[in-house]
Amino acid sequence: MPRMRTVDAAVAILRKEGVTDLFGLPGAAINPFYSAVRADGTLSHTLARHVEGAAHMAEGYTRAKAGNIGVCVGTSGPAGTDMITGLYSASADSIPILCITGQAPVAKLHKEDFQAVDIATVAGSLTKMAMTVLEPAQVPGAFQQAFHLMRSGRPGPVLIDLPLDVQLSEIEFDIETYEPLPVYKPAASRAQIEKALTMLAAAERPVIVAGGGIINADASDLLVEFAELTGTPVVPTLMGWGTIPDDHRLMAGMAGIQTSQRYGNANFLASDFVLGIGNRWANRHTGGLETYTAGRKFVHVDIEPTQIGRVFAPDYGIVSDAKAALELFVTVARERAAAGSLPDRSQWIDECDERKRTLLRKTHFDTVPIKPHRVYEEMNRSFGPETVYVSTIGLSQIAAAQFLHVYKPRHWINAGQAGPLGWTVPAALGVVKADPDAQVVAITGDYDFQFMIEELAVGAQFNLPFVHVLVNNAYLGLIRQAQRGFDMDYAVQLSFENINSPEVNGYGVDHVKVAEGLGCKALRVSLPEEILPALEEAKKLAEEFRVPVVVEIVLERVTNIAMGTNLDNMTEFEEVTATTADAPTTVVPITV
Repeated sequence: MPRMRTVDAAVAILRKEGVTDLFGLPGAAINPFYSAVRADGTLSHTLARHVEGAAHMAEGYTRAKAGNIGVCVGTSGPAGTDMITGLYSASADSIPILCITGQAPVAKLHKEDFQAVDIATVAGSLTKMAMTVLEPAQVPGAFQQAFHLMRSGRPGPVLIDLPLDVQLSEIEFDIETYEPLPVYKPAASRAQIEKALTMLAAAERPVIVAGGGIINADASDLLVEFAELTGTPVVPTLMGWGTIPDDHRLMAGMAGIQTSQRYGNANFLASDFVLGIGNRWANRHTGGLETYTAGRKFVHVDIEPTQIGRVFAPDYGIVSDAKAALELFVTVARERAAAGSLPDRSQWIDECDERKRTLLRKTHFDTVPIKPHRVYEEMNRSFGPETVYVSTIGLSQIAAAQFLHVYKPRHWINAGQAGPLGWTVPAALGVVKADPDAQVVAITGDYDFQFMIEELAVGAQFNLPFVHVLVNNAYLGLIRQAQRGFDMDYAVQLSFENINSPEVNGYGVDHVKVAEGLGCKALRVSLPEEILPALEEAKKLAEEFRVPVVVEIVLERVTNIAMGTNLDNMTEFEEVTATTADAPTTVVPITV
């Protein structure tokens, strides 16, 4: 039996499990592991500037391609605690990432040694497994179990903590006979699918709510086929955006109290039956449950048994992996279509399509300073259907979801439940690392951008190009809008007179100088007609220099974006019309 260090065995297992890329930064307590990575010579390592950034890079990497598992690495103590936000974000959105941390020697764990923290306990509630490996011989099994858990059932993150002496110990291990453990995913039965499809067929105005579980399961094509067979309009959640192309006739729009379209809410409210697949019934999607559920029957399909009935009790629940369920849905629907037993949904589809054509928000504004709506209009002109968008939180993300278009799964990369500020830049780097040929476009406000702005240097160092659209109003815009309920505007202004950059006109941070100082390219836009040329130039610069390119668009300080508390109580802050989109608009709240 070959004899080797535990860290050499761990690296060999990573390769056997399909890992090719690592994100992290070395330190004294994790250096033995790094020596094994260096000796192996096949794994690519991206050096982050912050360990939280490494965790978000791993997230972006996983989300970008089916089958990926991002791995982030850090030393002991604060490296592990810095990863906690990344673990939370990954856990909340069912994203498998592996965090590997160094640790003080086993004998020192109870002695408050330098940078010795019980990271397994800290991370326990946010992971599928968090383990400090106390015995060298446990290392192979710990890594094998980590990959098994990350892939089985509802996906999620794992943390493995390696004490220094455990890393340096030798064990007997044969990688040639190592095999990954079988992955477990629950699957719907034929009887369950028959019942659910019978309920759908009995409805007059059904919709499918398509969640992120469909994307995680790589089952978007099956969803589209099932929707087409049954003539059922699809309402994606924010995490499920891209499961059906935005220009597909059965794409009925997103519903919700923030990240939604007017036609999406209207189509959902007109429905009488909802089939949810791989979704959580998140509160930003449902709004008030009384409005959301009134007059509708619900079937919920989810991979996690405890998700069924967590938010409200469906009329029927099915515990199943989204792909396994959709494979059966398609099979049964094909049989019923061939037998002529599926109802004609053409009138219902026409009604949804008419709302999609007419219930639009205005985007074309020529005012200066720039209104954010115009930014997304020009982004739709500049970036085609192959574009991969990355965003996380704030008015910038909400407006992006209201106005942008997504045509493919994994082309909207978004931190859904956690929404951590600073996530976007490192996540975009992870996406580019996973798919170097993709056109990646990040979208953030100025506050999110400033949180982990140092990670731009990673893109410059490792030639990870993307276009970063930075909409700058020098405000915590979403929080300012929320503070209207308290009649205040407090601790949310980011503006100040920059003594070194008077050209930023009191907006505070000179993002162009900062980005250029970190090795990237940057442009600033102040007029609406400059937006499209700047986006086109940014694409060229990213291609030429292979670095992130920031396009800072200076917005008006205060803009309210449509949102509400219920799907039927949305406050629209601009007049909306499909036929006079270029007409002057009165800025008054309009409840629809």
